[in-house]
Amino acid sequence: MRSLRISFPFSMVCIVPLFLIMQLSFKAPSIDVASATTAGGNETDHLALLEFKAKIVHDPQNATSSWNDSAHFCNWEGVTCGRKHKRVTILDLNSKGLVGTLSPYVGNMSFLREITLYNNSLQGEIPSELGRLFRLQVLYLNNNSFEGKIPSNLSECSNIMLLGLAYNNLVGNIPVELATLSKLRKILIHFNYMSNGIPPFLGNFSLLEVLSAAGNFFGGSIPDSLGQLKYLSAIALGGNNLSGIIPPAIYNISSIILLSVANNSLHGSLPPNIGLLLPHLQKLQMWGNHFTGSIPVSLSNASELLYIALLDNNFTGKLDVDFGGLQRLGELNLHGNHLGSGGDNSLDFIISLLNCSNLKLVEIASNQFQGVLPNFVANNISTPIEWLAMEYNQIGGRLPPWLSMLVSLSHLDIGFNQITGTIPMEIGSLSRLQRLYLDSVIPSSLDNSHTLLFLMLSHNNLNGTIPKQLFATQSMLVSLALDQNHLVGSLPLEIGNSFNLNELDISQNLLSGEIPIDIGRCNSLLTLYMHHNNFEGTIPPSFASLRKKFRLEYINLSFNNFEGEVPIKGVFANFSAISIVGNNRLCGGISELQLPRCPVEGSKRRKFHLVNLVVIIMSCIFGISMLSTAMYCWFKKKKRGHSPASPQMKSFQKISYQMILKATDGFSSTKLIGVGSFGSVYQGSFAEDGATFAVKVLNLQQRGASKSFMAECKALRIVRHRNLVKIITSCSSIDFQGNDFKALVYEYMPNGNLNKWLHPDHLEIDEQPSLSLLQRLNIAIDVGNALDYLHHHCPKPIIHCDLKPSNILLDNDMVAHVGDFGLAKFLPQLINPTQSSSIGVRGTIGYTAPEYGLGSEASTSGDVYSYGILLLEMVTGKKPTDDIFVEGLNLHNFAKMALPNQILETIDSILLQEDGGVINSQGPELARNDRKIECIIDIIKVGIACSMESPQDRMDISNAVNELNSIRNNFIPSRMGLSVYRGKYNSY
Repeated sequence: MRSLRISFPFSMVCIVPLFLIMQLSFKAPSIDVASATTAGGNETDHLALLEFKAKIVHDPQNATSSWNDSAHFCNWEGVTCGRKHKRVTILDLNSKGLVGTLSPYVGNMSFLREITLYNNSLQGEIPSELGRLFRLQVLYLNNNSFEGKIPSNLSECSNIMLLGLAYNNLVGNIPVELATLSKLRKILIHFNYMSNGIPPFLGNFSLLEVLSAAGNFFGGSIPDSLGQLKYLSAIALGGNNLSGIIPPAIYNISSIILLSVANNSLHGSLPPNIGLLLPHLQKLQMWGNHFTGSIPVSLSNASELLYIALLDNNFTGKLDVDFGGLQRLGELNLHGNHLGSGGDNSLDFIISLLNCSNLKLVEIASNQFQGVLPNFVANNISTPIEWLAMEYNQIGGRLPPWLSMLVSLSHLDIGFNQITGTIPMEIGSLSRLQRLYLDSVIPSSLDNSHTLLFLMLSHNNLNGTIPKQLFATQSMLVSLALDQNHLVGSLPLEIGNSFNLNELDISQNLLSGEIPIDIGRCNSLLTLYMHHNNFEGTIPPSFASLRKKFRLEYINLSFNNFEGEVPIKGVFANFSAISIVGNNRLCGGISELQLPRCPVEGSKRRKFHLVNLVVIIMSCIFGISMLSTAMYCWFKKKKRGHSPASPQMKSFQKISYQMILKATDGFSSTKLIGVGSFGSVYQGSFAEDGATFAVKVLNLQQRGASKSFMAECKALRIVRHRNLVKIITSCSSIDFQGNDFKALVYEYMPNGNLNKWLHPDHLEIDEQPSLSLLQRLNIAIDVGNALDYLHHHCPKPIIHCDLKPSNILLDNDMVAHVGDFGLAKFLPQLINPTQSSSIGVRGTIGYTAPEYGLGSEASTSGDVYSYGILLLEMVTGKKPTDDIFVEGLNLHNFAKMALPNQILETIDSILLQEDGGVINSQGPELARNDRKIECIIDIIKVGIACSMESPQDRMDISNAVNELNSIRNNFIPSRMGLSVYRGKYNSY
């Protein structure tokens, strides 16, 4: 017997995992594939195979290159024939990258038992001629681009055991005619566009083992008839629009291994004896619904459980499950419920978790757990927990010593609780710890000589000094945030050891003393926030060298006691990159700072009173003159309050609904900048000081708007990067009608979004200059830098999930800023992008990675795919949703097929006309155009590498940015004769 191996991608709504499929695989009749001769066989099959090949328009792996007369068709790649009759029994060309349609002539190969064409780019309708194949047992067309309806005459294939049509573009209903398929064991139709409800006749499939219909648009309720399927082992219905309750009969199917109904609108409670009813349950995914009640104690009886994901529901009560018996449990995610009894022992279940020998992730954040963490004596804890998140609860008391025994821990978050006392000194021995989020006193034992990358202790009640041990000789710190505490003392001299430090935020403390000169050794430093302290002395010249020699791009020294001359080089040469207000004894600097000149040491003062008198008089005249000038400048500045150079709002300024209403002229249409999925964006300004800002007003009637608001707040409160839109403040209030009102206030970007530059409407074409190639390349690098920061360098890795031109904003200097974090997800751990997850994501059609449609978790490679599509759009001028992209052709394939000889027909025509010429000019212009074409080809190659179908094949964002920087460096010298290259940006 030959075992058919059916692979299922991991998914966020848990489409059946690979290990499960291996266990559920059925047996098909044995087919002995002998070496076929060139003689014999059947001409009907031969011709049908040639017709199949004729419909393939692109074969990147040359899978059909052997399909010619040099060998018998039974020896062709992917073709298996029967030993006696030499008729085709198996056609298997999975994962070959084939582009084209499926020939109806396949229906002539009447001995076919298996058609396996998954993971290709076949499009068009599924031929109804397949209904002739009465011997067919396996039809596996997953992960293509088939469209239309499921042919109803597939019911004539009476021997079908596996029907795999998932990850396509199929529409309509499941044909009722299929009810006659009495041998059907697996239905895989997840992630199509099929609608209506889940048909009750599925209960007729008495042998059905796997029902996977997740990620469609099925509405209604789950039919009771499914409870009749006594052999059902996997049911995956997540990501639909299902409502109602789970039929009680479902819980009586004791063979169920996987139950996934995540991301629907189901309600009800779990049966108290669920663990006894489903003893073989391995994956329970019910996140993103409206389930209530308590989590049943009987879950501990389902001893085979690997994964429990009940987050984002309304579960309540005390958690009394004894997890110690679940020795196979790897992940427990209960985030975002209302769990917790308020008693002193409401966290006792954690002791049983520490006895789980395979547990790696525990997420109980954003609940109502109270009391103290249990303290117990243990010589050894065997659990391999890597991720422990308990933030946003009401946990009090001291941190227990057993935390230091979690030797595999890489992420620990207990912030936003009521923890008291000090951080246990033993935590400093956790050699794998990379992210630590606590609120307590910093112990000097927390030496960072191991792998600690992110230490975020912001907004707590920390006191004492900053331990020098944080900056050990081998410090790996990338980001350190100690802002908004009560820290005293000076910044340790050892700060200079932090060669990897990108961000340092020690603002809003009580720190004092001078800034160590050794800070100039922090050659990776990007941003430095020291404002609102008591620092004194002069600004070290080494600050200027950080920008000149290294990377420093923003520094805030405001509201301290600095004195002396402000440097004019490095970061201090950029007015928008520094803030030094509130230091009244500073002088000099660039002219935009409007500081007084620094005094120059002159000759000895003369010893008679007349000169002194003259000096006093001249000083008075000078002071009056300066006062007059200042008044003139103030009035002039106030008069031009709405110009592009108008002042910005102060960060974190409190703002009310009334203020926003007034600043936007009552949300006037003349102030409307754009409209998004969850709200509208307006330009606002205050008449008092001329401060200009952008405000997103959430439409709270839109489903998901409140979650979007919270997601964006959570993301933007921890990110700081020059290429991310800066959030100024938020407003959560009540309007004049008593309705909830939520808004986010951002820094205003006067040049709008990238989409308007790439695709101006007919009224803007003549008014707006087009983007040059170099400008597009600069913008691409800006966006890449933003993603690189989000993925690899911010305190909590963030996946944007909705990267597209309309979410990329441009400031006065055409510097790009990525915005709209309404769909952003925090990355719990850097894991394989094909693993299952409890985070659902959609994004925007055309830019969303294909695996998101397949149910895979949100991942950094998903953002990279969107970035690749963006690069191709910027160069070709075509949206991924343009009308030309039909029948399986997409922007990725369009660009790839054009390389290298058809590139002129592919790229944006505006780029061909740049510099007043055309691309096929003669003489010196031709050489320059050759370099331009070479640059464009290189950009397209990066775009293609980033937008590969498989996440594993995509280029990492860091490598993509490095490639684009090299491309720009090679291209810039060819432009130097045309204009002066001004740093990073120019006007071409």
